[in-house]
Amino acid sequence: MIDFNKELGNVEAEVAQIAADLQLSENTSNPDKLKELGQKNSELQSLKEKLVQAISWQKKISESKELLDSEDEQMRDMAAEEMQKAEKSFQKLNDDLEEILNPSDPNDTKNAIIEVRAGTGGGEAELFAADLVRMYSRFAERKEWFVETGNISRSDLGGIKDAIFTVKAKGAYGIFKFESGVHRVQRVPETEKQGRIHTSAASVAVFPETDVKEVEINNNDLKIDVFRSSGPGGQSVNTTDSAVRITHIPTGTVVVMQDEKSQHKNKDKAMKILASRIKANEDEKRHEAEGSARKEMIKTGDRSEKIRTYNFPQDRVTDHRIKKSWNNLKDILDGNIEEITKALKNFAKGGGESTDSK
Repeated sequence: MIDFNKELGNVEAEVAQIAADLQLSENTSNPDKLKELGQKNSELQSLKEKLVQAISWQKKISESKELLDSEDEQMRDMAAEEMQKAEKSFQKLNDDLEEILNPSDPNDTKNAIIEVRAGTGGGEAELFAADLVRMYSRFAERKEWFVETGNISRSDLGGIKDAIFTVKAKGAYGIFKFESGVHRVQRVPETEKQGRIHTSAASVAVFPETDVKEVEINNNDLKIDVFRSSGPGGQSVNTTDSAVRITHIPTGTVVVMQDEKSQHKNKDKAMKILASRIKANEDEKRHEAEGSARKEMIKTGDRSEKIRTYNFPQDRVTDHRIKKSWNNLKDILDGNIEEITKALKNFAKGGGESTDSK
């Protein structure tokens, strides 16, 4: 059982610390930091409200129990009815708080680093990759989560060859982790004159953001290259060597970062993503050795697995892992994926068979 009063005290202390951080000069002059702190404060305020409600329901349950011993039969009936309502509301709130405060996977509370790459399908695959990036970004925006852009390689047609960005919010990884895998789209491209349906794909990888200090990285194992940032078609978009490419020689992991105008900031971002990738790979190998991760119905981190199809002619999105479909594809690509994320999370927790909504 959660000690709600203790957790409330911890949250209030964190809120006070953020209020102090917001006054620091190095933060007031940094828009990104201010936005990040504001988002964290918003999350804590939401958690505080849930904790206060839980404490209130606990009190109502306790008061109702005392009235069950009343000599007045009508009073006992009213108390039983009130207690039933209070227990139902409390249980739902308690389940939410258990998930937030005591996640089954410690990584679930972390920020999520999302990588999207265009796959088979040429320019159409690049346009679809851009659709996925927008879908995830819009979903995060709707939840008022902070999205930090990383490296984005755009195509001449307005698509995306590959992109990497971080969703900064408590619990972001726990929600986005089920998006890892191959996403397939079936639609008629605008350039298709005969109306034929084309199938294209894009891969998504999601891993929890890891502090560089959590991973042992030897500087001698790093190859660091700097170059000028480039846009679609390869044209230079900067006059200085601000872009950074870091290669971790032992694992062959490569991270390119050119979003910032500062070489130092690009290097810091690249190192954080590098550390996160290395840590995610280490965790995956450990899980495979334990024989657990690959046995799960819903896998995470495996980009070779086809997990979802976006069928435009039939206005349908189907997740193949849970054999469930949703209509209103346009709305989904606009970021309304709450039903999908909840269904995946519920299924992963053993929520039973899913019913196809076609």
